[in-house]
Amino acid sequence: MVRLGISLASAHTADPGSDAAAWVIARARAAARSGLASLTIGDHHATGPMPYVQNVPMLGRVLAEWDARPAGLLFLVPAWNPVLMAEQIGTLASIAEGPFIVQTGLGGRDQVDAMGIDVAHRGRTLEANLSKVQALLTGDEVDGVRIAPTPPRDVEWWIGAHSADALDRAARLGTGWYADAGIDRTVGLDQRDTYLDACERHGRERGRMAIRKDVFVSDDAGRARRFGDAALERGYRGGQPRGAVAYGGVDDVAEQLAVFGDLGFDDVIVRTMTGVPQDEAVRSIELCGEVARALA
Repeated sequence: MVRLGISLASAHTADPGSDAAAWVIARARAAARSGLASLTIGDHHATGPMPYVQNVPMLGRVLAEWDARPAGLLFLVPAWNPVLMAEQIGTLASIAEGPFIVQTGLGGRDQVDAMGIDVAHRGRTLEANLSKVQALLTGDEVDGVRIAPTPPRDVEWWIGAHSADALDRAARLGTGWYADAGIDRTVGLDQRDTYLDACERHGRERGRMAIRKDVFVSDDAGRARRFGDAALERGYRGGQPRGAVAYGGVDDVAEQLAVFGDLGFDDVIVRTMTGVPQDEAVRSIELCGEVARALA
């Protein structure tokens, strides 16, 4: 059985009349209504003039629309001070009614530079900072520092990875692997095998395997297909292959996402394709509930 969760889109139009925060809340309400299994929010910095609502305050607000299903957020770990990151997680996990998920990523050098952090080796920095955060959240003292509150329940650690070194890191440091949105079945199969080999090499049980996917589900399947085809022709998100995105009607999207369940992924985390109008995005999220039931 594949769980279908959502990563709420945080980036929205630069139109000064838009209300990006309200749009995120509306999408969270749709996700709650549709019965999706988990809710998370991404992390990005220095995006101006394009609005990008920041994950920590946004999740604090959105948790009021959620329930005891898992919730959490992505951290581009090298861009964060580990004490601050641990404190934010500790507080948000205390607000959340259910399990808390932390997804990790490296982040681009431009984002790290914008935060005033000089990182020559982001992978090593991620490992060092993540180890500190994990220790702080268990109540340990790290470099003379302790934090409070700490999470009331165990935190799930989904380590974002696609290279061999990063997949090895996911096996060692995480309770799960978070696969990139831009991979199709062939790449996903290769990365899955690399991750499973790393788990075996380190004598660890394989953790949860989750993958993010950009989707657009519509009552008008033809409308979604035309939108998706045109987006791919324009080089959607840097030129993703057709198998990396899912669009069409409920049955179309369920069929396209089932491929990743066949690869052994436990969770597919959907995000509405960039450029979908807000009203259609909300409806797409509602229809994702039907996709989830088709995949169950």
